[in-house]
Amino acid sequence: MILIKDGMILTMEGRVYDKASILIEDGKIKEIGEDMVVPLDAEVIDAAGKIITPGIIDAHCHLGMWEDAIGFEGADGNEATDPVTPHLRAIDAINPMDRTFREAYEGGVTSVATGPGSANVIGGQFVAIKTYGDRIDNMIIKDPIAMKCAFGENPKRVYHDKKQSPSTRMATAAILRDTLFKAKEYGAKLKASLEDPSKKPSFDMKMEALQPVLRGEIPLKAHAHRADDIFTAIRIAKEFDVKVTLEHCTEGHLIVEHIKEEGLYAVVGPSFGERSKYELKNLTFETAGVLSRAGVKIAIMTDHPVIPLQYLPMCAALAVKAGMDEEEALKAITINAAEILGIDHRIGSIREGKDADLVIWDGHPFALQSKVDYTVIDGKVVYKRG
Repeated sequence: MILIKDGMILTMEGRVYDKASILIEDGKIKEIGEDMVVPLDAEVIDAAGKIITPGIIDAHCHLGMWEDAIGFEGADGNEATDPVTPHLRAIDAINPMDRTFREAYEGGVTSVATGPGSANVIGGQFVAIKTYGDRIDNMIIKDPIAMKCAFGENPKRVYHDKKQSPSTRMATAAILRDTLFKAKEYGAKLKASLEDPSKKPSFDMKMEALQPVLRGEIPLKAHAHRADDIFTAIRIAKEFDVKVTLEHCTEGHLIVEHIKEEGLYAVVGPSFGERSKYELKNLTFETAGVLSRAGVKIAIMTDHPVIPLQYLPMCAALAVKAGMDEEEALKAITINAAEILGIDHRIGSIREGKDADLVIWDGHPFALQSKVDYTVIDGKVVYKRG
């Protein structure tokens, strides 16, 4: 049992406590109060003068998929030998021993959605995990969390170099449609076989992996920077009546009314860095604020290792500098991220019954000089600043 005492608590539940305490028991938040009696058996952490937030969440990264300072030997995020690989599972490539996990939770990032990159039209399954642990099986929040797919420059560049399809945006869309049609037919046969076993199709691991998408259980996590690619992602999702989240959404500010009208979520970024390719020519930190002000629910991402995970609060702060509301920016890396990923019943805010994932800061998390004093994940102090 742990009592975090007398800190300012930013709950992300619509309430700020100027001075209150949090009681943690069995990995969960048991109680929040302003005049709490300290249990005799509780470990007490004095947070007077400090700020307590929920654990920070990155809704799109590749943590553990590209290991730090290794190169090819640790690059396990893109199986760039086949443009259709829905059966790949991120958990089979993640190395939680990579030092970037420690850097993440020391920087206050306690949970992430991580998975395959954007070389393939369909890249495989994303997973939501905690950032502390030594065995990925014990770090999972939800698996799978989404199915990665990609539009625009990346898949066409990868496969053009191999002299195979897709080498155009038309082919990328056609391959995705063809695969979803086949998966839909496979699912219909599976359903028919419940009454007539003779109709059961031969096992197809790729088609099996796509059934949760077609049943609406998980979304397509659609890599799309340019406005026309965003519209293609929306078009195909509507054709097959599947859920989709707009990942990167670099030109989202140019088509904000359309995104709002469609009622979609956007995971924006990485906005810090160079415009390394043509489809990033309209890259700006203003995107997140424009979408947020229009009423689009957004999260902010690092796309780690593009931006190291510990700098996610800095990315949110730069969005504020570019015009985004400060509270909305903090939501974009806490409760909004959790809601977009469908795991807000466990993480994303400070509420009784939720996972005790908490960060104690010596200043506001958006202040560049602020430091993390403590990181708590599942009720365990995993980092204490010396």
